[in-house]
This record gives sequence, structure tokens and C-alpha cells, in this order.
Amino acid sequence: MSVNDYQLGAPYGAQTRNPFNYVKAEQINRDSATAWLTLEEITQQLNLFGDESQDSYLTGLEVATRQAIEDYLGLSIFPLSYRVWYGSEALVASPVCLDLPEVSQNSNASLAGVTIDSVGYWDDSFPPVYTTISSTNYYYDASGNKVILNSLPTSINSTMTAPIIVNYSTVANPISAYPVIKQAGLLLLTHLYNNRSNTTDGLLREIPFGVATLLRNYKPLVM
Repeated sequence: MSVNDYQLGAPYGAQTRNPFNYVKAEQINRDSATAWLTLEEITQQLNLFGDESQDSYLTGLEVATRQAIEDYLGLSIFPLSYRVWYGSEALVASPVCLDLPEVSQNSNASLAGVTIDSVGYWDDSFPPVYTTISSTNYYYDASGNKVILNSLPTSINSTMTAPIIVNYSTVANPISAYPVIKQAGLLLLTHLYNNRSNTTDGLLREIPFGVATLLRNYKPLVM
């Protein structure tokens, strides 16, 4: 089936967001070094006053904690970069809309929480040739967290599973400074510090007002 058939609505016959139109997504750049929780905050939480013997271990544990919070919320505490692939079925709508899997926000209303780094596609040459689309042919829709394109060439590869690619970055999210988010991070870090094995002999129970409870209100809903 050609790309033109998809553009005319086949095989679905209607526009679709069921629920998102990307085929796959991956992180392509992530900060794995910068501290979010300070060593002072961590040692006070763990009652390790004056004990610096575990600082290197706690530093690594802090990064793991921060990344776990980011993954749970689907929001970036520090900037993240993603690559997202789309199939030809994404061309059904007119104009073409490409959903993004992750979003962020910014405390400065004049700055976007998402930056589109590039949009491109593999053409129908053999072997396919990757072509980058001019930024004047698309824009980011913050209200729907998607890229809207004026049009796409009909030469897009119709054999590849996902010939369309969007690279984008999210900015640091202001919720990272919220006391409730940092307290959830300290609770999770405490759990990881106290439980250094993947197994346990006892029955573990989640404490009331724990990590999930503190973070729940900040986890975006997927409608």
C-alpha cells in the first residue's frame, strides 16, 4: 500500500489518535551525573551526620532515585532528549499531527517545555535516504503535545515500519523544586538505601503517604 493510500485515509478510513500515533520512542540523551538532592539533604534524611564514608555510594543512589522519579512521572527533572518513530498511518490526518510521548513545562511562560530538534523521514529510494524537513514546515502544539506539519512529501518510504522520525528535548521541570517532590525522592532513596537486595524474607507493606501518594497528583493523566 502506497503512502498516498494512507493519506487518503486507508486502511482506517478516518483520522485516528488511538491513543497515540507513534510506533516507538527512546531516550537518546539523559543527564546521569548532575545531583538533584544534595548530600546534605540525603545525610540528614538517613541520619548519617558527619559520616562521609558512603558519599560516593549515596551520589550514585541519588541519580538512580532522580531518574526513577522522572520515569514514574513522565516529566523531566533535568533536560532529556528523545527520538520518536512514526509509521505511514500517522499521515492519515490533515494536517499531519505527530504525537509526542513525553512532555514538560517551564516556570517561564515565554519558554516552551519542549524543543523540537529535528523532523525527518526516510524516502522510497533503495536503499532509503534520510531527509531532514525544514523547521518552517512544522511547529510544536503545546496544548496537545504534538508536532503539526504543513505537509509531508509523497516519497516517504512505504515499506519501512516507521519511516518518519522526530527528535526533541524537554526542559527541566519546575516541579523538581517542589518540597513534596523532593520529599518523595528522599523517601525512595531511603528505601533503596535500606534495602540493598532484590529479595526479602519478610512481607513488605507500603507506608501510608509514601512515594506514590506524594507523586500521584503530579503524574499527568492520559486521556
